[in-house]
Amino acid sequence: MTHILSEDTLTESLEIGDDALAEITLILEMRRNFSMSIYKDKCMKRRIAIRMRSCRCLDAAAYCNLLRQNDQELDLLKKTLTIHVSQFFRNPSMFEKLQSEILPSLFQKASVAQEGLRFWSLGCAGGEEAYSLGIILQESFARELLQTPTEIRASDIDADILQAADRGEYNEDRLKDLPYSIRERYFVPNGPRVQLSADIRKMVTFHQQNIMDVETFESCQLALCRNTLIYFTRPDQEKILHGIAHILPPGGMLVLGKSETLVGDVRRLFTTICPLERIYCRL
Repeated sequence: MTHILSEDTLTESLEIGDDALAEITLILEMRRNFSMSIYKDKCMKRRIAIRMRSCRCLDAAAYCNLLRQNDQELDLLKKTLTIHVSQFFRNPSMFEKLQSEILPSLFQKASVAQEGLRFWSLGCAGGEEAYSLGIILQESFARELLQTPTEIRASDIDADILQAADRGEYNEDRLKDLPYSIRERYFVPNGPRVQLSADIRKMVTFHQQNIMDVETFESCQLALCRNTLIYFTRPDQEKILHGIAHILPPGGMLVLGKSETLVGDVRRLFTTICPLERIYCRL
């Protein structure tokens, strides 16, 4: 029998021991072919606790019992473990740096070489980052887009999240950093939500991809991997960064999240363009 807590006695903090984490990991691996071994234990325990509170489970043992009996909860846990919350123009100063310095340089190099450009948003979640980049291109680089074939690629491990991202429908809170003029041009009300314009949606292609499968990475000139590495262990961070370095050409750009940085010997493959915004250039 699954024990539950009433709303009044539900605590904000639920302890999840290593044994319980190992059991939940095994359940996910056997029932959903999903491995948590590449993620930091602290991050996983925090997200498991979110689901435990939602289910009002008394302890980790009760939650493990629920997972064995309830496929719906198993799917909800997997989704909670993989979702990265985002919003349009998250960290506006980084996008300003892209618009004023990074993108002009990339378009200039592509024009001289008569080559196309590919920009890649890794761990794209709801697609806000990739679409924000599309808005910048439409607003400030319309002429360059006519001369240089440009692709925005966005990838995530969660197929359901990608389907939602492709529809381009969002809650109001995802637009809180948007200037009014941008909102007016590119979004229309759609019931309780807002719909992104088709002109921007068609600029982005979404792909289901495990970020650990570095052998599947495709070449690009700009890689945005923000607020993703923090969930991974140090060895796997290095693996992902080496994979990105391998597919970036000399002069290609990498953008990390503000709480992330280059780790290990991959640092010798990049020079820092903007330490504040975590922008690096491939040597």
